[in-house]
Amino acid sequence: MGNPVVHWELWSKTPDKTSAFYSSLFGWKLNPSPSPTYHMVDTQSPMGINGAIMTPQCEGTWPGNMSFYIAVDDLAEYRRKVAAAGAKIVLEEQAVPGMGAFSLFVDPDGRIVGLWKTLEGMTSPEGPCGE
Repeated sequence: MGNPVVHWELWSKTPDKTSAFYSSLFGWKLNPSPSPTYHMVDTQSPMGINGAIMTPQCEGTWPGNMSFYIAVDDLAEYRRKVAAAGAKIVLEEQAVPGMGAFSLFVDPDGRIVGLWKTLEGMTSPEGPCGE
């Protein structure tokens, strides 16, 4: 079994403005989460994957302006693989209540990439960035 990309995030300093742009351009339905800086995106299509538009809630500069999450069956195992491949883990593990958990690493080009372990029946992560 492969490891598909299951979620993406556009990182924005103005998530309301960015959300309105993509919604009007592509007809995406945006649902603000309890956080005013995180908007879930439903692309209104059975093809592809949905994602989010959000403002990273972290101090410092985050490389790039987009991230994606790859589904894995064991976060700890993949963190070991990532570290063995020379990448840096920036968030060991964060639970997303009722959905699953994720880890974040920096790839060789400096992008933040997520690993996602879903709870049974769930497919997309949601939550703020780690420290």
